[in-house]
Amino acid sequence: MNHTDTTNSRQISIDRAKHLKLTIQDYLEIKDLIPKGLSRQVEIEAKKQKILSHFGATEDNWNDWQWQLSNRISDVDTLTKIIKLDDKEIEDIKKVGQEFRWSVSPYYTTLIDDNNKYCPIKLMAIPHGYEIANTKGDTDPMAEEFTNPAGSITRRYPDRLIINVTNECAMYCRHCQRRRNIGTNDLHTSREVLQESIDYIRDNPEIRDVLITGGDALTLSNSMLDWLLGELHAIPSVDYIRLGSRTLVTMPQRITDKLINILKKYPPIFINTHFNHPMEITEESKAACDRLSNAGIPLGNQAVLLNGINNNKFVMRLLNHELLKCRVRPYYIFHAKHVIGTSHFNTSVDDGIEIMEYLRGYTSGMAIPTYIINAPGGKGKTPILPQYLISRGSHSIKIRTWDGEVIDYPNHPTIPIEETLK
Repeated sequence: MNHTDTTNSRQISIDRAKHLKLTIQDYLEIKDLIPKGLSRQVEIEAKKQKILSHFGATEDNWNDWQWQLSNRISDVDTLTKIIKLDDKEIEDIKKVGQEFRWSVSPYYTTLIDDNNKYCPIKLMAIPHGYEIANTKGDTDPMAEEFTNPAGSITRRYPDRLIINVTNECAMYCRHCQRRRNIGTNDLHTSREVLQESIDYIRDNPEIRDVLITGGDALTLSNSMLDWLLGELHAIPSVDYIRLGSRTLVTMPQRITDKLINILKKYPPIFINTHFNHPMEITEESKAACDRLSNAGIPLGNQAVLLNGINNNKFVMRLLNHELLKCRVRPYYIFHAKHVIGTSHFNTSVDDGIEIMEYLRGYTSGMAIPTYIINAPGGKGKTPILPQYLISRGSHSIKIRTWDGEVIDYPNHPTIPIEETLK
């Protein structure tokens, strides 16, 4: 290549770089305006001190996950001493509480921004009158009643299944898909029912992947987790175990050395957690993620697409970037299910497609989860993508690139290898 060719190539590259810079400028201008938990530590600490004072608690209490769990805030009087609520909000909470249970860990309450009436954390944690004003939706959109062959199992797929171990959570999210199970009391699945679930897995060796969830899997005691994981780990056909837990987000104090030592006994174990907004990533939640990652436990995130929370292409991109900095791999974005009392969180599918459109190519593949609609009636996860394949012929296809260029690409018929190599 001569000097002229090199100069021309460099100029083409410079022009291309300028174009790429322009495509991301809108995100760069807004990303620092999106609230992040790591940028709000002063406010979070101030609210923490208010809570400690109210409960007459110490720093050691705060760092004790069992203290956090037993002191969940579930009455309006306590809540009003910690966060700002107007008269209408107080009345709404009381009315909703008569029909749907609510409860928030002291830790998660510190994340609420009192200066924003529509704070994403507040919307996810605190009841709103719309929950009972609109009764559209289903109690069991996943038809789990009809996918329960034994014990507390949910089975929708050929080689994997769920064990539901509890209805207890550190916080009862207002968008919960299983709010029908919350009831009025925290109930762990009995050892007898868990044993029936374990026996089913042992008797069906095609099951290679077991997800322990609830409720929240990590609200179980250390001893119960140790027993359950040990029983599953001993089944030869089980390749790995997954735990579904939002405690990393709502009660990160749960990630103790004792817990990690139990998890390390039964590799491979994966944890899928549930961050929905960058405000949920704080020093404490990041430290919990770091402890698990340092112990060799891979982490994935299953966000839910929620109106007013994260149905924004820039918010979701920032969330995924922040998750990767915590060594949490964005795994799924779930389209919100149509559950009774949660319709105000529902978005259009177009919102999800737009988010995916502005992730692919605009950021690394590591930061791109799969957008999923759970087909009604327990029919399973269906991936939804922007349309990149425009047309398909017997010898070529027409595709659209991430930045909108339409090109033809060969689609040669496959010739058997033995014919090809003759």
